[in-house]
Amino acid sequence: MTETNQMELAEEAKTTEVEIKLKDRKLSWAKLRRVDSLNLEAGRVSMPRSHTSKINWKRTLSLAFQSVGVVYGDIGTSPLYVYASTFTDGTIHENEDILGVLSLIIYTIVLVPMIKYVFIVLRANDHGDGGTFALYSLLCRYAKVSLIPNDQPEDSQLSNYKLDTPSSQLRRAQEIKEKMESSKTIKIVLFLVTILGTSMVIGDGVLTPCISVLSAVSGIKSLGEDTVVGVSIAILIVLFTLQRLGTDKVGYAFAPVIFLWFSFIGGIGLFNLFKYDLGVLRAFNPKYIIDYFKRNGKQGWISLGGVVLCITGTEAMFADLGHFSVRAIQISFSSVVFPALLAAYAGQAAYLSKFPNDVSDTFYKSVPDPLYWPMFVVAVAAAIIASQAMISGAFSIVAQSLSLNCFPRVKIVHTSAKYEGQVYIPEINYMLMVACVIVTLAFRTTEKIGHAYGIAVVAVMVMTTCMVTLIMLVIWKARVLSVTLFFFVFGTIEVVYLSAVLYKFKQGGYLPLALSFFLMVAMGTWHYVHRERYLYELKNKVSSEYIRQLAANANMNQLPGIGLLYSELVQGIPPIFPHFISNIPSTHSVLVFVSIKSIPISKVAIEERFLFRQIEPQEYRMFRCVVRYGYKDAIVESHEFERQLVEHLKEFIRHEYFIHEAGNIESTFEPENIQHSTLLVEKDGKGRRSTTVHVEEPLQQPNQSFSAPGVSSGSIRSISGINLSNSSAGIASAQVSKGAEDEIEFVQKAMEKGVVYLLGETEVVAEPKSSWFKRLVVNHVYSFLRKNFRTGEKFLAIPRTRILRVGMTYEI
Repeated sequence: MTETNQMELAEEAKTTEVEIKLKDRKLSWAKLRRVDSLNLEAGRVSMPRSHTSKINWKRTLSLAFQSVGVVYGDIGTSPLYVYASTFTDGTIHENEDILGVLSLIIYTIVLVPMIKYVFIVLRANDHGDGGTFALYSLLCRYAKVSLIPNDQPEDSQLSNYKLDTPSSQLRRAQEIKEKMESSKTIKIVLFLVTILGTSMVIGDGVLTPCISVLSAVSGIKSLGEDTVVGVSIAILIVLFTLQRLGTDKVGYAFAPVIFLWFSFIGGIGLFNLFKYDLGVLRAFNPKYIIDYFKRNGKQGWISLGGVVLCITGTEAMFADLGHFSVRAIQISFSSVVFPALLAAYAGQAAYLSKFPNDVSDTFYKSVPDPLYWPMFVVAVAAAIIASQAMISGAFSIVAQSLSLNCFPRVKIVHTSAKYEGQVYIPEINYMLMVACVIVTLAFRTTEKIGHAYGIAVVAVMVMTTCMVTLIMLVIWKARVLSVTLFFFVFGTIEVVYLSAVLYKFKQGGYLPLALSFFLMVAMGTWHYVHRERYLYELKNKVSSEYIRQLAANANMNQLPGIGLLYSELVQGIPPIFPHFISNIPSTHSVLVFVSIKSIPISKVAIEERFLFRQIEPQEYRMFRCVVRYGYKDAIVESHEFERQLVEHLKEFIRHEYFIHEAGNIESTFEPENIQHSTLLVEKDGKGRRSTTVHVEEPLQQPNQSFSAPGVSSGSIRSISGINLSNSSAGIASAQVSKGAEDEIEFVQKAMEKGVVYLLGETEVVAEPKSSWFKRLVVNHVYSFLRKNFRTGEKFLAIPRTRILRVGMTYEI
């Protein structure tokens, strides 16, 4: 049999298999009619390439330089307090214990920051963005595990939600995926773990500045504890005030200082190592860890609460990834941070082998006298910078959670035009500042703060391990052995450390848990009410019959200009619209129902951001528009948004007329069956541009009024193959009919007469028959958050002078 015949048989077999699958699914037009094509297409966007994918080596090295100043200040200043936090009684009973602790520090740094984070976890980024929510968004895009209600079943069939993954272990991955999708418990647990991890990272943003600055300023503790606390608070206030300058400027300003810091601690470490005891290098033999636990038993286990502080700030490498790049983080950690830390800890161990009674102030005691004051100045500067790592991480992770409707609205300022992930959030910044001042005043010493700090650090690591394990199973489709090794090796290490730090719960460990509890309540409440409000709008959306009756109403007035009615509802017209009409019996000459949809990817290309659908009757000029944003996209100013929306609306009108006038479409469908359509321009496998035209048929529905809303939707047919030229203006340059020109001119004149924003002041309350707990959450907690955070028009950058509001109450 020839190769050609074999290929033909293979093609026939493949075609037969597809036909059987389609037959088994029994796809009928009745089922397809339940699909809202605009909602389906709202999920169809090209996957943007990672902002790290096109970075050249010059830019990578620049980012690596910046990352030293922003990311590693926390882990870099750990030598200030690790030995003192480990030997809390101020004495070392046996010199062998020094080798045991040094061995623990070495292998903790090698296994957790180096192997786990630098070479494994950083790969689990979401198109260049890291952090707990990036892991969650990856899982949500691959499997339908999101609690956010606009994550429709159709989305999982779209090309942008599918990841290019190996085909091995596909069956196991599919089984796990189906189990996750069918279990509401798993969805809730995933969401709770995500917001708990987020809360812990924000908690780190409070504790890191406190312990770092207090440790550095302790070099002048001879002046008294009150002086140390007062100077620390002043430094913290200055630090948070500088945040508004942005990570870009802060990173370039701080990176030289941290480079100097790592040079100092590495150099002094090597000096002490050669001067006092090269024999401490025996700690690279892990048997000293076993001997340490044999000698010390329970006390050795408790001391792990101090050892774990050597990896504080490790999560910042992942949380701050959106500010930099994977390669930049890997280069800076491997070439600068890792060797400097090993030299510093080994040098301190060598010093302690000769002066074990100095353990309570190991860092400053081990510094040679001529370098004491220069080291003090650099240490204070490094401690200030150490705080920057978790503060930047807190900003990034709040911005991500905000875009996924898991955090009350706050102002996000993008501080760099070059690096999209660099953000500043004023409200969060000042909340962190107040919290840091209170914690510093209350705890006063690094030992007490260290008890609290360890819990936050290790808890986030445990959650990251669990979520990356899921990603390895269902997205990477890694082999069972690899997944098992990752989970049990790193999970065991982190659980042991977590048990040790939880032992100090009463000594201050309660603080991060208390902070996390309040943040989780706020985030969980906001997300829950958002979801219930969306479901209410979905259940009560406006029927197409209501729109036809409205068009036929002779008492309706048309106002000049464009009206933009905002709603989060993607699947139809929101119930607030009839409420507007009942209060103001008029509409604008062009009315657009704008729906903001968050897509679980980092960025959406501007040419794919707007999707339109025209609402019948066409002469009434009503449109539905879905505006897609990734969780790293910035909300543009109102005038720019209006310009973009109107330009895309004009292009849509051209497309509409092109479709209706295309002869091949007229021959495929009966003209009277076409209600409206949309057109997407895509690239085929050969790089050419072609169009896919989605045409909707009107459904035969009984007459419905708004009092009994119906589901307005349509069926979808796709026709592909209308070839265009390589020019991006392929259709726009085609012959546009006089009708299209008139419509475009009408829209332009309407815009010139002004754009008005129609906002519904929806008050959400619990139904009277709801439980007391639901009434507490909705009527009081959510109401408090809504009143004390930013309102919708501020969040969406809408000018107050062009807002028309109508109030409405949703009972959920």
